[in-house]
Amino acid sequence: MKFNILVTAIALSFCTLTACTSKEEKEKKVAENKKLRKPEDDKADSILLLYDKNKEDKWIADFVNNLHKKFNFNGNVLVAKKGKIIYQGAKGWADYLHRDSLKINSEFELASITKTFTGTAIMQLVEAGKLSLDDNVKKFFPNFPYDGITVRLLLPHRSGMMNYVYFIDDIWRKEKRNMKKGITNQEVMDVIAEKKPNPYTQPDRVFHYNNSNYMVLGAIVEKVSGMRYSQYMMEHVFKPAGMKHTHVYSKAEYEKIPVDVVGHDRNSFRYSVVQNFLDGPVGDKGIYSTIHDLVLYDKYLRNERLLKNSSLDSAYKGRNKPVNGHFNYGYGWRMFDGKGMDKVVYHTGWWHGFRHIYVRDLDKDIVVIFLGNLTNGSLLHLDDLYKHLKMPIIRKGAYTGSGSAPGSDED
Repeated sequence: MKFNILVTAIALSFCTLTACTSKEEKEKKVAENKKLRKPEDDKADSILLLYDKNKEDKWIADFVNNLHKKFNFNGNVLVAKKGKIIYQGAKGWADYLHRDSLKINSEFELASITKTFTGTAIMQLVEAGKLSLDDNVKKFFPNFPYDGITVRLLLPHRSGMMNYVYFIDDIWRKEKRNMKKGITNQEVMDVIAEKKPNPYTQPDRVFHYNNSNYMVLGAIVEKVSGMRYSQYMMEHVFKPAGMKHTHVYSKAEYEKIPVDVVGHDRNSFRYSVVQNFLDGPVGDKGIYSTIHDLVLYDKYLRNERLLKNSSLDSAYKGRNKPVNGHFNYGYGWRMFDGKGMDKVVYHTGWWHGFRHIYVRDLDKDIVVIFLGNLTNGSLLHLDDLYKHLKMPIIRKGAYTGSGSAPGSDED
């Protein structure tokens, strides 16, 4: 009798285990199938990207023309609302030295907008069970010289690390190393392990925006996936989202970055920025894209092609003390949170002559994209555009409130 009960119990346990396993496998298969592109995706995307200049928003067109003429904005602009492009335009030069005009499909170095993609990749790896937010960096890089730094602290810039850009630049100059050949994330990690630079502060003490957090996350993506960052992004983000004009270009992989848009610095076309060894590390920067592909990125984040909504909820949650009561940083995204106001996630970018802002109003389904290749303050003059679109003004100085004040946390 006891034997029969035992056999029955084992059989039931086996059935339950098998059923659970089958359910998990079925859910996994459904999730994987959802990420596969279908022929109808291309058709839907082409409709989304259709633009009839005769139906453009004339107010926005006049606003952008004024921004170009009065404030010297040079770059590409797109505004979309509820799945329809209401304005797009290319203003100025791609490369002033050769008098090449920008085209609507020109690829720009996205600078720190890249961080949103790295955050997406990390959350994908968490969903796949290959990574935990509480994993310590030393799990992947045992020689990492700092204690207590986890993935969860890197994502919202709470690691306390120093900025590797200045640290590496100083070493390369003092030791007269090759400043033309790009260095890899692994090489930066090796230098940090060897030199052990002093951190900015203790882990999880304050929000301190700097590129080191996302350079390390880029290195972790490579370590965990077994792929180069460029390969991972192409297979798991760009292709699923139909982003056919988006690439990771690292000077560690390319002697010359194969795009025609040149960054110009100091608000002067005389200062064309030449790429160097610091254009090698990726994750904090290094993705090149177009205004149209960034619209597709928004679409496929919204429809759970790239991440589950639960993961996006985590990514869009502020993890620091809000600046002026409204502005915060989550897992790869800056954000605006206001009581009774729209939820907005965005990111700015500033690197080697490029200056951008990519804004997504999640409530009104509005996307605002300014990709510029002339560094100046033109993007500080967008208040009237936000008002026209009836969305929050995405500029910290436009608000006063509780929390920290605007400071040196900008990229």
